[in-house]
Amino acid sequence: MHQKSKGHAHFDGKEALEHVLEARLKGQTASDEIHGAEMPGHISAFADAAKETSLILVLFWSLLVLFHISYDQIHWMLALFSAGWLIWKTGRSALLGYSRLERMHRVIEEERWEIEHHRPQEKEELRALYEAKGFTGRLLDEAVDILMADDNRLLQVMLQEELGFRMETEEHPLKQALGAAIGVILSSAVMVFALFFLPPFGTLLAAALIIGATAGFAARIQRNRITPSIVWNLACAALSIGAAEFFAQLLFAK
Repeated sequence: MHQKSKGHAHFDGKEALEHVLEARLKGQTASDEIHGAEMPGHISAFADAAKETSLILVLFWSLLVLFHISYDQIHWMLALFSAGWLIWKTGRSALLGYSRLERMHRVIEEERWEIEHHRPQEKEELRALYEAKGFTGRLLDEAVDILMADDNRLLQVMLQEELGFRMETEEHPLKQALGAAIGVILSSAVMVFALFFLPPFGTLLAAALIIGATAGFAARIQRNRITPSIVWNLACAALSIGAAEFFAQLLFAK
């Protein structure tokens, strides 16, 4: 009776399988990539950094043109701004990656503590998991007993089956930071060169090409529809640029 009460407290009044499903959701929240679980983190960081860089540079360019800054000055301003933006995006991507790893390690240690201090409840969760997979009778008992006999194996199974962790897919934060850095560098280079060779509309054209290409690239990797992704990304960018110009003219037009 006392054991049943302890198990009830451990599951917060829920059935073992219901507790497992909630734990899986918790694990997925901790283990999801910063930029999404469907795409490798460094590729997603590259695509996002390229799109954000092109958009922010074209916004910067449009406001400078509105205030009648010369193209030579704008060229250097964009280049200098890109240098600072590169440091921010690279560092931010790395910090987010390390933060996610810290959350994952905390969840892993919490699960390790539960295995050490709540073995009967962990066994019940494990049994519920394998019953849901179709294990029954003697086969179920043997599978549970084998896993319960080795704490390290049990931890690995509970992380994968209960929390939904996939450790082999995890990327080092510096790899994600490198993807972001490449995205910023390539996008900045294209934007600055476009402004140099096509001063009137080069930045707009370059931004549209970068945003459209990276949106299509990301959609293809995620196996999403490419055309709608390109259209919606370009539409959002156009709306952002239009809103910035509208309010700038409204506030500062003479």
